[in-house]
Amino acid sequence: MVYQIYVRSFSDADGDGIGDLDGIRARLGYLELLGVDAIWLTPFYTSPMADHGYDVADPRDVDPVFGDLAAFDRLIADAHEHGLRVTIDLVPNHTSREHEWFRVALDAAPGSPERARYHFRRGRGPNGDEPPNNWQSVFGGPAWTRVQDPDGSPGEWYLHLFAPDQPDLNWTNAEVWADLEKTLRFWLDRGVDGFRIDVAHGMSKPPDLPDAHEEREPAADGERWAASVVEPDPRFDHDDVHSVHRMIRAVLDHYPGRLVVGEVWVGDSARFSRYIRPDELHLGFNFRLVRAPFDAGAIRTAIEQSLTAVADVGAPPAWTLSNHDVSRPVTRYGGGATGLARARAMALVELALPGVVYLYNGEELGLPDVELPDDALQDPMWELSAHTRRGRDRCRVPIPWEGSAPGYGFTPGDPWLPMPPDYGKLVAAEQLEDTGSMLSLVRRAIELRKTHPGFEGEELEWFGAPEGCFAFRRAGTTFVCALNTSSDAVPLPPGETILASGPLADGMLPPDTAAWLA
Repeated sequence: MVYQIYVRSFSDADGDGIGDLDGIRARLGYLELLGVDAIWLTPFYTSPMADHGYDVADPRDVDPVFGDLAAFDRLIADAHEHGLRVTIDLVPNHTSREHEWFRVALDAAPGSPERARYHFRRGRGPNGDEPPNNWQSVFGGPAWTRVQDPDGSPGEWYLHLFAPDQPDLNWTNAEVWADLEKTLRFWLDRGVDGFRIDVAHGMSKPPDLPDAHEEREPAADGERWAASVVEPDPRFDHDDVHSVHRMIRAVLDHYPGRLVVGEVWVGDSARFSRYIRPDELHLGFNFRLVRAPFDAGAIRTAIEQSLTAVADVGAPPAWTLSNHDVSRPVTRYGGGATGLARARAMALVELALPGVVYLYNGEELGLPDVELPDDALQDPMWELSAHTRRGRDRCRVPIPWEGSAPGYGFTPGDPWLPMPPDYGKLVAAEQLEDTGSMLSLVRRAIELRKTHPGFEGEELEWFGAPEGCFAFRRAGTTFVCALNTSSDAVPLPPGETILASGPLADGMLPPDTAAWLA
């Protein structure tokens, strides 16, 4: 059970309105009480924050807004004292424009070794005024930006699959490989327990950078990768990317007990499974549950396809319902009381599944997306889409811990994104005291997942169920999970109810409800 911490939004120890490493350290007791086994930290490296840390200027140091290396070492030590493993984000597909390599590349000549670390190309057209190909940025607009030569004249173009502030690295360059290995060992030697690889299906590009078969529209608002899962896509899932993962795995194999998980937006199950072969990633997110609507048939299909994708290579599945890039479940499933009821139900479904579960901070509180005013938006999607896509800030609003506005215990002052007035009823302190809260439900479910013998089976057996419902059993056990997404109450499967996402009555499972039975 892994808990994702969006560092900017978790807990602010120094009062500047932005979460930091000491803030996380102060909340380790909460995470231990919740029952998770490990945490995953989003980037805290030196960065100009054009994409809030995913534009890395120095991958082997801590940005002052989050603390310093001493603060990181304290966090590692204290987390281990609390029985929590620590995994951290790696961003090997691109750097920041402020990275030393890119600054040097801008001053260097076309064809120079300095530019060879990135993808610099001449433009098309008589004067090179058109981008080298028709690739689109995931964030919107062309995936190419033109630079000026030292004499001020228009020069080459560089590739950025995300924001212009995030130039893509060239993974045919030996220096790029060596630098990532240096970064891996730097953090492993400091005691980290593993890594989450950002854009793990990226990095490698076809040598000739061919045009896409059709110009792809940018991902829909809140669906960062909708454009990139249309396959085949020359921007992603190039075969040579697997050599990068083998190198990463080879390094980790020198550090026993460490783990690497990849963000792998690849829809084809056979191609997805290649990322988690025995000499590559230990785990891979395939996000089928994230993309499934609240419909029993669609959710069952997502589960079955996810299990199939890992079965042939013998890796466990990695499940998640949300993260810092997608709409939160409460909002995604309809919002309000209905959305909360469905999010509670899906929490039980996810926690009933074999494999590794990732929980995004605030998910255990039932937080919804927050509709923010235009002048508060900071996601680069907002500007790059000419204010047509509001971006991901709405699922990144800080965590309400206790007390009242404006900071709700996250910060003593004003938070980096405004926290809404209705957060007062969702604060963690009050939910800990309420046995019927989302937090209490998740805590109990995690406890049962660790202690109940029914969670030992690794395969699922499905039962017949009414329309709009499903029920499965962990093979070899008596544990059953049932879900009702229909509009009518249905009879519960046989067995004793050990946990339910909502009230049950007269042996019936109400709509928008899940139950565990044994």
